[in-house]
Amino acid sequence: MLRIRGTVGAVPVDLTVELDDSDWARLGSAMSGQLPTEQPQSAAAPAAKPMNQDDTLWQVAQDLLRKAGQLSGPDLLDQLQGLTGSATAGKRLLVRLRHSSQVKVASGGDTPLYSWVE
Repeated sequence: MLRIRGTVGAVPVDLTVELDDSDWARLGSAMSGQLPTEQPQSAAAPAAKPMNQDDTLWQVAQDLLRKAGQLSGPDLLDQLQGLTGSATAGKRLLVRLRHSSQVKVASGGDTPLYSWVE
């Protein structure tokens, strides 16, 4: 079971997702870019790799903005898409950065400006 709590804007969110062993295996395969070959021995094995991979991408995304200092939304999204190899995954990281307490988003005319806050 996976529980997600937080807010979307001012709206509180509390979501529970239940997955069985085969669902975790498919999710792990999809996140690592591999096709499933056989059922894993335990549910912990497929869940561990995607979480580690996601955490690694999150750290790299933060480092990217930290080193740049400030990037426009389109430039940051292009770099995140290149990092992940997926438009969807790049957008997820962009949203996660937008809601991070270490990132300030300001209006930069037509595009938002993402700045790293120390």
